[in-house]
Amino acid sequence: MFTKLGQIIAVALAINVGVQIPVAAQTPEPTNWPAVLDQARGQTVYWHAWGGDPRINDFIEWLGETAEARHGVRVQQVKLASTSDAVTRVLSERAAGQDSGGAVDLIWINGGNFAAMKSADLLFGPFAEALPNWRYVDVVGKPAVANDFTVPTDGLESPWAMAQLVFEHDSARLPNPPRSAAALLEWARANPGRFTFPQPPDYLGTTFLKQILIGVIGDARVLQAPVDPAQYTAQVAPLWRYLDDLTPHLWRSGRAFPANEPALAQLLADGEIALSFAFNPGRASAAIADGQLPDTVRSFVWQGGTIGNASFVAIPYNAAHQAGALVVANLLLDPEVQARAADPNVLGFQTVLNMDALDPVARARFDRLDLGIATLAPADLGPSLLEPHPSWMEQIAKDWSLRYGIAQ
Repeated sequence: MFTKLGQIIAVALAINVGVQIPVAAQTPEPTNWPAVLDQARGQTVYWHAWGGDPRINDFIEWLGETAEARHGVRVQQVKLASTSDAVTRVLSERAAGQDSGGAVDLIWINGGNFAAMKSADLLFGPFAEALPNWRYVDVVGKPAVANDFTVPTDGLESPWAMAQLVFEHDSARLPNPPRSAAALLEWARANPGRFTFPQPPDYLGTTFLKQILIGVIGDARVLQAPVDPAQYTAQVAPLWRYLDDLTPHLWRSGRAFPANEPALAQLLADGEIALSFAFNPGRASAAIADGQLPDTVRSFVWQGGTIGNASFVAIPYNAAHQAGALVVANLLLDPEVQARAADPNVLGFQTVLNMDALDPVARARFDRLDLGIATLAPADLGPSLLEPHPSWMEQIAKDWSLRYGIAQ
């Protein structure tokens, strides 16, 4: 489940069999926030975060300036090519017996990296729900903030950005797009060749399969657990029935598929299809601004919600500056900071906050944002559905390829 990183952790811990590993001290105490602020003042937080996007790097620099001005906490980004590099650093420190004073204070993390760290007890906490700004987080409408690819966060990481599947249509040609799996099938039958999806195992194509599966499976709760081989065939039968119906009506009669999200977007731009989708709710607006899509394209979501996931920050068990890391994690949930991150001119990230929990001043910051002509307001994105367990993604992508005869 935890990929190659999990295997590395297992081997390293096996090497240390017989060595008693000290339990990380639960200090500072997140529930005593005044003490946290006192302890954090003067600290420099080394935030290990992906460094491949200049806009994200600029945002982290601004966040550091804000943290220092408000709380006397400095932020130093350690730019990563891969999150697993930071996790491996923490693992190496534990193997060497360095259970305090670690080099990694905060990690931008989710998915398998979080699951591996949680499994190996490499995380400080729980802390997330004790953060003062946690009261603004939308734990009901965005359940992904508490479940990271089916793994309960248990307060060991704090969310700071959301991604969610949205559909796109040209309102000039299709004013009333289908807003459910059943409606899509009916529309495709009446409009053959006007819809397709990226070829699995591409992540976006597989996300579409997962979205359909959630809608047609008898009990979607089973998707939160690993695939049960004894039940799998019966459970996914509705998915294959749906796709058997849909496939002949797809672009090129389902005999070819775009390779990835850019290829799918190009089909919409060229007018070959009338419906598309993306995991970034701001993608269509950006494409319109760049002249890649007509300004009649709009985004929409399905009734009942679409798949979403969250980005998180976590604090290693041996971080040298845990109090400062707590302050930064809390600052990331500040409505002013979230509104800045949501600004398309800054990052264009989706907020993890519940708009109804904000006071009028904070809410107004989001209301004033020009999200772009095709971008849905946060309140209009609808429910964010939980990602299935990774084993479902792997199995249905494999079976789709075998079933529909698409060479990989």
